[in-house]
Amino acid sequence: MKKSSFVAMVLGTVSVVLFAIGMCMALIPEWNAFQPGIIFGCVGLLLGLITLIVWIRMEYKEPIHITGKTILTVIVGVIGAWALGVGMCFSLVWGKMIMGVIIGLVGIVVLLCLIPLIKGIKN
Repeated sequence: MKKSSFVAMVLGTVSVVLFAIGMCMALIPEWNAFQPGIIFGCVGLLLGLITLIVWIRMEYKEPIHITGKTILTVIVGVIGAWALGVGMCFSLVWGKMIMGVIIGLVGIVVLLCLIPLIKGIKN
């Protein structure tokens, strides 16, 4: 394993754990930790951004160029993840199983659309 991959793996894991704990703290009312949860979540996001920058520098890669395709890819990914999450909430939190499954499947299909969007379709 390359040093850059190991560093990215460790930093990425720490950032995702901080973000996840922060979101749990903010969204579970029994914990009464909304503000600390927001802080933990933001620290996790910031560490994730730092991880990306450190990995790019260690790999001597060019910075990410923001193009229309990049923006479209991000928007499609966010919409797909959002739909999948809303479907899970419908099923698990609000008890509307059929509607949740339908919305979740739509989210999964949108996320699957990322593959041809990013890689393209070839013969």
